[in-house]
Amino acid sequence: MPPRRGSNGALVVAHVAGMIDLVALPVWVNTLIDWFHFDAQRAGALATAYLACAVLCSVCVAPLIARLPGRLAAAPGFAVAAAGFALAAQATTFGTMLAAHAIAGAGIGCGLSVVHGAIGKTANPHRLFAMGHLALAVFGVVYFAAVPPLVSTQGGALLFGVFVGLSLVACIALAVAWPASLPGTEVAQRVASPRATRRAPLERGCWSAIAGIVFMAINQAMVFSFAQRIGLARGFGEAHVNAVLVAVGLVNLLPPVLAALLQRRFDARNVALAGPLAQGVLALVLANSPAFAPYALAASLWVFAMIFTHTFLFGLLAKLDATGRAVAYTPAMLMAGSAVGPLLGGMLIVRFGFGALGVAAVCIAFVSLLCFGRLRALGVAQTRLDLPPAH
Repeated sequence: MPPRRGSNGALVVAHVAGMIDLVALPVWVNTLIDWFHFDAQRAGALATAYLACAVLCSVCVAPLIARLPGRLAAAPGFAVAAAGFALAAQATTFGTMLAAHAIAGAGIGCGLSVVHGAIGKTANPHRLFAMGHLALAVFGVVYFAAVPPLVSTQGGALLFGVFVGLSLVACIALAVAWPASLPGTEVAQRVASPRATRRAPLERGCWSAIAGIVFMAINQAMVFSFAQRIGLARGFGEAHVNAVLVAVGLVNLLPPVLAALLQRRFDARNVALAGPLAQGVLALVLANSPAFAPYALAASLWVFAMIFTHTFLFGLLAKLDATGRAVAYTPAMLMAGSAVGPLLGGMLIVRFGFGALGVAAVCIAFVSLLCFGRLRALGVAQTRLDLPPAH
């Protein structure tokens, strides 16, 4: 029986399903409050439980990525996530809802880590990861246009029904169309045996890049979680602030496209240094501007900085580590920020006001900058032109 050819499109679909929290979290939490009648603290705890379980499972799976059978490890993860979301749709108590979120998060963390590890082994992981972010941005536009109105008329269970459907689509896509031969797998097998692969440390520079991404993700979630609240508190008006959020969704279509087009022109190490600097400047403007125009510009570009920078860093990590372990930590990197950022931002705002958000963002950006600066200090090679051969 000939092997199935498979398609990288399955990895893109799974990326969208696995990173759904980046798009859905505001509506997700609001639905838990409005339709399932949890207070803000419990609704936030449910989101944190989902993200924490995803991070924990990603951290456990990533070191083993070279030893796991891709299709058999990734597809069941999304099936478990679908089961968790299905349980959430039917839950009537906080305990049941907490268990449902934990199950869904565990499934996503396992499945998505395997998917990102596989993307890291493709011929051009930078471009494929950019395609995944573009697909997620397109889905986000559709999601915000369709899901909130449907939830308002059909009830909160519909939201989790959408998550169930998306997870099942990813599960089926991975099971049917998992790429049969991923470039880079042979490299990983030649480098070391399964036992050695498990124990061998990551290449130098990997942990510095991973740490820098984590701090950027914390900044991303900390500031963006309160972007809408800042605009309303400044008196810009609900209509104007909502228009900015729509602009954010449209602007998010640009960074993955630009990152793919500029792959051969920009050195990933320079992009990594520019990302935290952009975050620091934009955060100061967003948190302190008394005028609408600077606030709107900073809010519109806020997510751009993270997506553009992370795409280049994903390609860098994929090049540094041929086994795919480094990029398999991607869910943990991003979701750790999603879990920590809003809590940290809320504490700062309550105690010191919105201005403290900008100051904290600058401090965190500086730490991220130090992490990325080590890429040059450690002698990590530039990654602008030395792309892998086409397969």
